[in-house]
Amino acid sequence: MNYGFHATIKGPFDAAVQRVLDALKAEGFGVLSDIDIQKAMKEKLGKEVPSHRILGACNPPLAYKALQAEADIGLLLPCNVTVRQDEGENVTVGFLNPDMMVQLTANPALKEVADDASARLHRVRDALQG
Repeated sequence: MNYGFHATIKGPFDAAVQRVLDALKAEGFGVLSDIDIQKAMKEKLGKEVPSHRILGACNPPLAYKALQAEADIGLLLPCNVTVRQDEGENVTVGFLNPDMMVQLTANPALKEVADDASARLHRVRDALQG
């Protein structure tokens, strides 16, 4: 199973991040965490890397359903979305495939939640590309 899917959009990077945040919000996702990989690599290792963020996206009703079905599902939450600068003005947005929750836990009760989250994240991807 493919663990993620992607969209390629045009930068600048900060504007692309804002587009992602807006598209996630339109599908009911908030961002619980925002990890700046570029800043972390510079501070911790003294290494220069292109702009790269990991957004911890959460849809509270879906997270609640998932937690009711599988108490340890929090290990796989939130849904990570990556935004990274590529060559030129290209920015790649990656989405963790929510179906991984079902595959990793083998809990069929998570299928409905994963299907809903997956449909929403695919709409986010499509909105970014459209």
